[in-house]
Amino acid sequence: MSDKVIIFDTTLRDGEQCPGASMNLREKMEVARQLERLNVDVIEAGFPVISDGDFEAVQKIATEIKGPVICGLARCVSKDIDAAGAAIKPAGDRGRIHVFLATSAIHREFKLNKAREEIIRLAVEGVKRAKALCRDVEFSPEDGSRTEPEFLAQVVQAVIEAGATTVNIPDTVGFAVPEQYAALISYLKSNVRAIDDAIISVHCHNDLGLAVANSLAAVKAGARQVEGTINGIGERAGNVALEEVVMALKTRGDYFGGVTTGVNTHEIVKSSRLVSRMSGLMVQRSKAIVGENAFAHSSGIHQDGILKKRETYEIMDPREIGWGETELPLTKHSGRHAVAKRLEHLGYRLSDKELASVFDRFKDIGDKKKFVYDDDLSALVNDSMDDHTEGYALDYIHVASGSSTIPTATVRLKRGTEILQDSSPGNGAVDAAMKAIDRILNQQGNLVEYNVQAVTQGKDALGEVTIKCDFGKGTLVTGKGASTDVIEASARAYLNAVNRILSGKIIAKCVAAETP
Repeated sequence: MSDKVIIFDTTLRDGEQCPGASMNLREKMEVARQLERLNVDVIEAGFPVISDGDFEAVQKIATEIKGPVICGLARCVSKDIDAAGAAIKPAGDRGRIHVFLATSAIHREFKLNKAREEIIRLAVEGVKRAKALCRDVEFSPEDGSRTEPEFLAQVVQAVIEAGATTVNIPDTVGFAVPEQYAALISYLKSNVRAIDDAIISVHCHNDLGLAVANSLAAVKAGARQVEGTINGIGERAGNVALEEVVMALKTRGDYFGGVTTGVNTHEIVKSSRLVSRMSGLMVQRSKAIVGENAFAHSSGIHQDGILKKRETYEIMDPREIGWGETELPLTKHSGRHAVAKRLEHLGYRLSDKELASVFDRFKDIGDKKKFVYDDDLSALVNDSMDDHTEGYALDYIHVASGSSTIPTATVRLKRGTEILQDSSPGNGAVDAAMKAIDRILNQQGNLVEYNVQAVTQGKDALGEVTIKCDFGKGTLVTGKGASTDVIEASARAYLNAVNRILSGKIIAKCVAAETP
């Protein structure tokens, strides 16, 4: 058995299926590049058949990302498999098609209305069709943890004989508990004749808060690929948080028999922050590994122990995960070259036009605060990261508000040579700014969720606003904006969401519920 556990990242596929977390092409590319720096083994880049946008994203990632295997998801349906094959083709030998088909009794009866024999036939046909398009094929029996073990063994045997090189046993609905899940992996290893011809993978959801525990139990039982997402984002309660699995295996190598991953752990914190910004999903302060409080100690006894010997209260060195002091900050006197080099160090790849736009915002922010830190720069890049070039830009905003004043906002938008301006009262300064934008564009959005956080510390900290809006299009739209002024940041976030709708880049993922 190999000592290497393959890390399969599905942030851009299963993670993005989380309501309100849809990323545009540019945001997906930034995440993919960071996953490459993190050195994950496999990137599941999307579900190519569900939309032109997903197909384009998978194809572009397969073209530009050179390290990891690039994977596309497909149902055991010819058009799905063909779309996945075409999308991953630029990756060459690093391409993988991941086909899936439900196998549990409840799915066979109520979703598929198919007998066991038909399930096996469709699974084998799907794997063979994928195998004709690429040599690396993964098969997932959806709802595997609730499938009868003896039938699951038959399916696994059949797909391996058909050419599957990886067989994933998903806990699709988060039903498993560690002891039983490990026993299921052990059962397959003992009862599938060809089991050594494929890698056993696990894909756990967190409905009972057991995704990490189940994944680790499966590794102990012999699984050698773990599928999950950065920060554990995903449908319902989310997927297994890959950073937690990686650090558990590294920290407790004594228990797990010395198994290793190839992950560059120094990139974990940077990856977490980038995914949080790109997806609009905040990381709770107390989250393991990457939460702000993960290595904070307030108890006097703990602080005393840490000062005497770090290992008394820290089982991991935070520097190995990427925690540490921010690099020397920039100031308003820093030039374009210095900003460009700093952005390059942070991992951003910007065109000359994009760099010019970010530099203009940098100079504006530099006039308002003494230092511009790495996180400030990341927020500014994220604030302007859109696929569309024809959207509206915030040209001016003025808000009058007070305890005895009706909050009123005046907003001026610019698109090309077109300049539009209007004013509106509101139930507070933020509401007034959003209503002014609605009046200008003759539309109405419903604010569903609103979050604001300071990017750095201090009274002059940059504020980053993330919102989720419903524009009556059947899906939540995420918008992000940053400024030293929270009202301006809110207006930028709302306009960001509006531009996404106007650009037509937001597409409801109609088959999202039918995945492992």
